[in-house]
Order: sequence, then structure tokens, then C-alpha cells
Amino acid sequence: MLAWRYLINFRYFWFVFNVLFWTIIFASLGIIVSLFEWRGKFMSWVAKTWSKLLLKIGGLDYKVIGLSNLDPNGNYLFAANHESGLDIPLVFAGLPYHLVAIAKIELKRIPIFGWSMIAGGHFFVDRKNKIKALKSLSIAKKSMAKNPRSIIIYPEGTRSKDGEIGLFKKGGLVLAMEMNLPVVPIALCGTFESFGKNKMTLNKNNLELRIGKPFQTSSLSYEDRNGFVNNVRNEVIQLKSKTR
Repeated sequence: MLAWRYLINFRYFWFVFNVLFWTIIFASLGIIVSLFEWRGKFMSWVAKTWSKLLLKIGGLDYKVIGLSNLDPNGNYLFAANHESGLDIPLVFAGLPYHLVAIAKIELKRIPIFGWSMIAGGHFFVDRKNKIKALKSLSIAKKSMAKNPRSIIIYPEGTRSKDGEIGLFKKGGLVLAMEMNLPVVPIALCGTFESFGKNKMTLNKNNLELRIGKPFQTSSLSYEDRNGFVNNVRNEVIQLKSKTR
């Protein structure tokens, strides 16, 4: 039993080491190239390659279900549940789109990683300051008009402590309504069991990214926001609850 526990911990620390090592390598490369490529497409490639490499190093197989629901040439706002540090690589590895995130502002302050997110055109929101958060969303709207791409958000705002899906915050989904951007509910399955919050273990587990059908936002008004947010959350819950 002790030897098995040691093996599990070794896998965890080996994975964390690789996260740090390859983040520095890929982020540095992306930052340099982004000086000459402002649209962020190379950084998008970096994020996808980094994600696929880390999942492979972790021995984590993944499956994407429901891509046929989407237009391969479209732009979407993807709304996902948030259970684990593996959610980010699973999303970027599994979605074949030029993808940026709306992330908490704390990530912007992380050396190299935060700089690479800035270079890639990701957006940052100060969740503790409503005025600054609204300003950030306004900046995101202008940026998307100039350089269309897809967005990933985790509307719960933080990782789940028990694997259950919490309440969704409205900000990112209202942004999609304002931009008439279709919202796609996606369920990330298996990430909590593999790499849950505050657990210093990495368990081999098959991961799934389940894609629902897009919600069209062009006919929605601001008064529809509460019902719309609930509908998106309910769809994510249904996708996650399907038998694997």
C-alpha cells in the first residue's frame, strides 16, 4: 500500500514538474512569435500543443463528443463546468478553434504564463471590482469585433470542491448576448476524479469533453439574462450526467 501511494505521488510531482517546464518553454516561444503576429493564432497553436503534450505526459486519454453540433468555421462562446486544473488543457486540446479565455485577473500576474496569455489575446476580469470587471468585458467586446475568435469561460468562477456544478455567474454569458455570439454548453467529465482540488494525486482516468447544441443569442434581450444563464447551466448539468 505504501509503495502504491508513493507511485501515485511520484506521478503527481512528475506531472507538475512537466507543467512548469513546458509552460516556460512554450510560453516563451509564443511570446517571441507574438511580437510579429498580433492576431494570436500562433499562440493558439501553442496552447493546443502544450495541452495535448501535458495530457499525454499525464497518461490521460480524452475523447471529444458532439463536435458535429458545431460549424467548423464558426465562432462561439463555450461555457464549461470547472472541476480541476485539467479543465484548461482538456478544453484547448479538444476544441479545434482559435480559442481565448476570460480568466481571473490573478492569472495575469503570473510571470511568463500571464505574459503568454496577454500575448495570446486572452481577457482578464477582476472579480472583486464590478466596475473594472464591466470595463474588461467592454474591452473584450471591442477586441472580438476587431479580431473574431471563440471564447471559453467557466461561469462558476472557481473550481468545484466536490465535483458538483455550482451557480453560474452572468458576466460572460451576457457578453455573448451583446455580441450575438452563440453559446455552447460543454461538460468536462473525469477531470475531478483525475486531478481534483487540493488533492496531491494524479489518477489515470479517461476524460471526456461533451459538446451540446449552441444556444442562439440574437433574439435575446438583457431582461432574458437570468433565464438564459439557468438554461445554459441546466444543459451543462445534463451533459455531465449522461452515462459514460
